[in-house]
Amino acid sequence: MSTNPASILYDSGPRPVAEPLLTLTSLHKALADSLRLQILRLLKSESFSVLELCRILDIRQSALSHHLKILLQAGLLSTRREGTSIFYRRALVHDHIDFADSRRYILEAVDILPISTSQNRKIRQIQQERGLSSLQFFRRNADKFREKQGLIVAHDQYSASLHDAIAGLGLERQARVLEVGPGEGQMLAELAERFQRLTALDNSPDMLEKARATIAAAGHNGVEFLLGETRSVTDRQFDLIIFEMVLHHIPSPAMTIRDCARLLAPSGKLLICDLTRHDQDWVRESCGDLWLGFDTDDLHDWADQAGLEDQHGSFLGLRNGFQIQLRMFSKKRDARVR
Repeated sequence: MSTNPASILYDSGPRPVAEPLLTLTSLHKALADSLRLQILRLLKSESFSVLELCRILDIRQSALSHHLKILLQAGLLSTRREGTSIFYRRALVHDHIDFADSRRYILEAVDILPISTSQNRKIRQIQQERGLSSLQFFRRNADKFREKQGLIVAHDQYSASLHDAIAGLGLERQARVLEVGPGEGQMLAELAERFQRLTALDNSPDMLEKARATIAAAGHNGVEFLLGETRSVTDRQFDLIIFEMVLHHIPSPAMTIRDCARLLAPSGKLLICDLTRHDQDWVRESCGDLWLGFDTDDLHDWADQAGLEDQHGSFLGLRNGFQIQLRMFSKKRDARVR
């Protein structure tokens, strides 16, 4: 009678020794290929669909799918569905998983690998295409912004919680505050009642003019309006940066959070108010959303990579199956951006 060796490899606990051995074998197999290492490097803090990865790596989809399957089996990648597309990102390394320290060490080594000039150019093209899609939506719907947003949630359904979070910071009127993507300026006008050094940043000229008109009609002075993105802002620091229902319109949320970490004063705070993960794909066409909300782990991991740490989180139940999350982040002491 023959016996499978794996069936008798037990230690003193209930778990077969063969199980972690198989995990380690799968991990080493996944890493024993230069293309798979490139994939892990590209997905350090970004999510890409299969077709986007094919463009960046200049590879056929059938060949890429084989490599993605091996990385998924090794627990190095995770997926999320965005409408009809599957997006890939690096899996979070939790302390309880097998060989967690080894995985972190390997990924740190992978992150040192350079990204070629050609690949960086293609990544920028993809991000520009995502951004253009969002800009075109707001250009077409600038006069109907509040109506479109109301399909998901109205500002007054969560504004009290948002203002409570801001009030809890105890900031002075002279605090430097940046709102990214102010929309028609409703929140901006409310912030102008509280702060005297307020900046509004938007990459849509149409929406920025809407916000400017709202501030003028409210009789507020001293609000600065900037046309651009977080990466275009230099030589400034802010005590508070606010995203109110805008991160799901941004082409690269992870990169934007890294920009915010750079723009925060040493004791500054990043406040994000956005949707939790959902599967209602109709918001892409009707509301111009690029992302279907965010898992809590998504925001935590992107912030952690940027040298930020969680300070506060709360969740609000809303109609139509949507849920809003309020997340507060601050700079880590002696943080190293990964």
